[in-house]
Amino acid sequence: MNGPRAGYNAVPGDNNTISNLPPTEPIKPGPESGASAGGKEPIPLVGPERFKDYIPHPEILKSYSLYFDFDKSAIKPGERPKLNSVAEYLKGHQGQAVRIEGNCDERGTEEYNRALGERRALAAREALVELGIDAMMIETISYGKDRPAAPGHDESAWRLNRRDDFVVLTPPGTP
Repeated sequence: MNGPRAGYNAVPGDNNTISNLPPTEPIKPGPESGASAGGKEPIPLVGPERFKDYIPHPEILKSYSLYFDFDKSAIKPGERPKLNSVAEYLKGHQGQAVRIEGNCDERGTEEYNRALGERRALAAREALVELGIDAMMIETISYGKDRPAAPGHDESAWRLNRRDDFVVLTPPGTP
């Protein structure tokens, strides 16, 4: 890949290409392709326009945020029970969708953190699909470092900011 990654907001000549970013985990194909890692069938992606009239409920799954290690998008084994709970909730509430919001700590460039937040959200999305959730009911977004959960400039804050949040989306007119 030689061009800017989706969500980078790169401008010509700014050198924000994948080849110029610091080394990290292997980069999965981005949302522009809808491809999945490991030679599996691509998981269809859902754009925000599909759920534009849905009502967000960030408080419902707030306690199930996934936390990540520094510069990683792999879901830690200790976080898997949270994914199972999110999947069970969604299975019990047919018609509701979920938005997975990828977040990062403040370290790194805006562009790099957008891509890392995207990889984190897509990792959770893929895991939910493997748990039986319809891919068409999952939306992902990366906020990079723009929405910290904790103030501060040390590891105690950073560990809380490296996360995926789940926001339940209900169709209009649903009680």
